[in-house]
Amino acid sequence: MVRAKDIVELLNTIAPFDIAEDWDNSGFQAGNLNWEVKKVMIGLDVSMALMTAAKESNCDLVLTHHPLMIRGEKSIDFNKMPGSAIEISARHKISIVSVHTNLDKANDGLNDYFATKIGIKKTKVFLIESPSSMPMDEMIGIGRIGYLKSKTSLKQVVHQVKEKLNLTHLRVTGDMDLPVTTIAICTGSGGSLVDVFLRSDADVYITGDIKYHEARRVEEYSKGLIDVGHFGSEHLAIDLLSDKLSQAIQTAGLNIQIKKFKKEKDPFTIV
Repeated sequence: MVRAKDIVELLNTIAPFDIAEDWDNSGFQAGNLNWEVKKVMIGLDVSMALMTAAKESNCDLVLTHHPLMIRGEKSIDFNKMPGSAIEISARHKISIVSVHTNLDKANDGLNDYFATKIGIKKTKVFLIESPSSMPMDEMIGIGRIGYLKSKTSLKQVVHQVKEKLNLTHLRVTGDMDLPVTTIAICTGSGGSLVDVFLRSDADVYITGDIKYHEARRVEEYSKGLIDVGHFGSEHLAIDLLSDKLSQAIQTAGLNIQIKKFKKEKDPFTIV
């Protein structure tokens, strides 16, 4: 019998929990590690829509990128999140597990997947957090920096990103004719790495949740910036987790069904 703790152990081989950021809450969120698991539903956020879908599909475990809780709660109210998700977890024996910044940082994790998706090759860690003595392909850190097959323009990169990520809009800073060969990326909210980008040899920075003054700094350095939004850079985690977990389950010889929850949408609407 496969239990929730067995799925957690498999996920630890995909994105080790010990590399998550200190402020993060990756890992087991709610439920019981000894509950049996026959079916897993994967989504981006722990939402009532996801939990309801998991309940209706008779799933035993919900796996998300974003945690149910980042900080500790002082009280649990079943009438609102996260209490309402915890109530469904308890009543219907659905464990909740999240792989957040550990998936972002892991080798062959979300940042690498994002880079490949938009055509960036030969990537390396953007902000290295592991000892510099480690082999380059084993470095751990935030974001990636890599190269395009040939020189292009910021305008062409924008069109390529929109097409590859199936996005209707982007926020862009910089001259659309800016020559581009090197690109830095950080999935999620990457404003904290703007200074790292400005010191690097990257021509363009692709991330989400950029603030006004961060964009102004990029503008002052005559570099390029593409803000794809938080959702735009991370909804890919569903496909990545599905692929990785399916491979791990097959290798382990387990019989677990996986469903992907694809009804989530960007909370922002452009009007």
